[in-house]
Amino acid sequence: MRLDSKHLRHLATEDWKTLTAVETGSRNHEVVPTPLIEQLSGLRGGVHRSISTLAKFGLIARLKNIKYDGYRLTYGGLDYLALNTHRKHKNIYSVGNQIGMGKESDIIVVADEKGVQKVLKIHRLGRISFRTVTTNRDYLKNRTTGSWMYMSRLAAMKEYSFMSALRENGFPVPEPLAQSRHTIVMSLIDAFPLRQISSVPNPALLYADLISLIMRLAQHGLIHGDFNEFNILILEEKSKDGKKFDENGDESRNLTPILIDFPQMVSVDHANAEFYFDRDVNCIKLFFQRRFHFTSDDQGPSFAEARELLGKDGATRLDISVEASGFSRKMAKDLEKYMKAVATDHESAFEVALGEEEEEEKEEEEEEEGSKEESETSGRRNTGLG
Repeated sequence: MRLDSKHLRHLATEDWKTLTAVETGSRNHEVVPTPLIEQLSGLRGGVHRSISTLAKFGLIARLKNIKYDGYRLTYGGLDYLALNTHRKHKNIYSVGNQIGMGKESDIIVVADEKGVQKVLKIHRLGRISFRTVTTNRDYLKNRTTGSWMYMSRLAAMKEYSFMSALRENGFPVPEPLAQSRHTIVMSLIDAFPLRQISSVPNPALLYADLISLIMRLAQHGLIHGDFNEFNILILEEKSKDGKKFDENGDESRNLTPILIDFPQMVSVDHANAEFYFDRDVNCIKLFFQRRFHFTSDDQGPSFAEARELLGKDGATRLDISVEASGFSRKMAKDLEKYMKAVATDHESAFEVALGEEEEEEKEEEEEEEGSKEESETSGRRNTGLG
C-alpha cells in the first residue's frame, strides 16, 4: 500500500482516541472486540461514530465470519498513528511525493513547519513476502497483519538505532531525526543512488573508498549485510569556489559515498558474519566490473583481515552499544528469523533487477557505438558524474 495522508486533517480528537485504542488492543488481539475498543478509548456514546469514520477511511477493518464484533488495525491506520506522533513532535508538517520504493519500504519527502525538507521512511515488511515468497512457508503462512506490523516496527527500531550510532561515530549516513512505530524521519541528502550513475572520473578511488567503508564498519564490530549499489548514495560535493570539481586536483575526491538501509546489519560475532562480509565485498566488486569496467588488482579484504581491525585505535564496538541502547537480542532474533525466511526471495528479486540492469547497459553500449553524443544525455535514471 501507499501512504495516503489526505484524511489526516479530518480526524477529530475522538477518532484519534479510538484509533489508538485499536492499536493498544492489537497487542493481544488480531481483531479487537468493539467493547474493548470502547473501554480503551475512554469514550462511550461517540465510539461507534469514530469507528465508522476510521473504517470509512480504511484505517481499521472489520473482518467477516468471526464470532464477535471487532476490528483490526490496518497499515493505513498505523501510518496515521506514526504521522500524528511526528506531527505532535513538530518533525513533520506536510507530506510530499514518494521518491522511492524499496523491497519492503516507502521513501517519502516531508517538510517541517519551517519548510525544511526531510525524508520519511516507512517500513512495510511482509509486502514482498505476500507477493513472491516461495520458501519457508511454515514460518510465513501463520503471519498475521499484526505480526507484520510488529516486524516493521522492529526494522524501524533497528535501523534508527544503528543509524544513530553510526552518525555519532562519524560514518557518512543520513542524520536520524525521529522514529515512531514503523517509520523513521531523517535528513534529506541531495545525492544519487550508485545504481543510477553511469560513470565516475576515477572508479579506482571510489572503489577504494567503499572497501574502506566496509573495513571501517568491521573495525566497529559491524557488517552492513546489504552493501550494494541500491543502498549507497553518491554525494557530489562542490569545491569552495562553487565548482563541482577541483580543476587542479583529483576530481573524484568530490564524490562522497553515503550509506543507507540498515535492517540487515549484523555483528562481526554473528554465526554467518563471514558470509555476509564476503557478500558485501563481492557485490561492490561485481558492480564496478559490470558498470565501470574496473577490476581491482587487489583480491579484496578477507573477513580474517577485517576481524584484525576490530576495536583498533579505540574504535567503539557499535554492535554492543546498540544492544545496550534498547534494541535487545530478542528483538534482533525475531527480525533475523523473518530476514532468513524471505532471504531467497530477496536474492531472487535482486537477481531479476540485476539482469534488467545488464540488459539496459548492453542497449546503452550499442547506442554509444552508433552515436557518442547520446552518452552525454543521461537522465535521472542513469546519471553520469564524470
